[in-house]
Amino acid sequence: MKTITQKEIGQRISDLRKSKGYSQNDLAKMLDISRPSLTQIELGKRNLSVIEIKKIADFLSLSIDKLLSADFSLPELIIDEEKVDKEPKLRVSVPELKVNKFKDILLYILEKCAGKPNVGETLLYKLLYFSDFHYYELYEEHLSGAEYRKLPYGPVPQKLAYIINQMIASKQLKRIKTDYHGYPQTRYIPLSKPDLTNLNAGEKDVIDKVIDQYSDWSASAISDYSHRDMPWLATKTGEAIDYELAFYREAPYSVRNYDQNEDVL
Repeated sequence: MKTITQKEIGQRISDLRKSKGYSQNDLAKMLDISRPSLTQIELGKRNLSVIEIKKIADFLSLSIDKLLSADFSLPELIIDEEKVDKEPKLRVSVPELKVNKFKDILLYILEKCAGKPNVGETLLYKLLYFSDFHYYELYEEHLSGAEYRKLPYGPVPQKLAYIINQMIASKQLKRIKTDYHGYPQTRYIPLSKPDLTNLNAGEKDVIDKVIDQYSDWSASAISDYSHRDMPWLATKTGEAIDYELAFYREAPYSVRNYDQNEDVL
């Protein structure tokens, strides 16, 4: 695999910026850095964080993968842009919620750890989040297909409240309000068994590892931890968290050995 140098990245950013008619001031203001700092970036003399690369890619209407690809070609990107009105742009992998599977994942997690006094709503959300994003990082496929948004207290799966209310109405779940160490806590008790035929061995293994790793954490500890995960850090508040950002994780968040041959995954 060809290694892209910092100088090449800087040149690409400069070329893209100019092709779109943006000044250095425009891009520097978006990044909240000085113009001299941007000059250093474009000259390849200043390192970029993943968050900064994500911001630049978004501003220039480009995916991170294209910006950092070994076969980057500005003329091809310009031609692609000219086709926007004729050919709708699609994400490579758009999450699509698998409602029944999501319910079984939720029931499986609760079956394993609902009896733990620390497992309230906050921790449950994080167990779902890490199950989905760990699985995507490993297999490049969606587990539940849930969309997560960056909200003030952590990544939250969309439509969860609706699904839980459905499950309560159908006697699959019970919601209870408790007090945990002086704080109000919402808990969910499973009233039915998950259909494990909806989970393959790889999916179950990822969920089991997430439960083993995080289910004994406190709500505050898991919240703080999730706020340092790259998909969360690189997303604006209120926006959907792009699953593709899982590939830019670093230790201790990454669950994939990127030194291995991709074919073994």
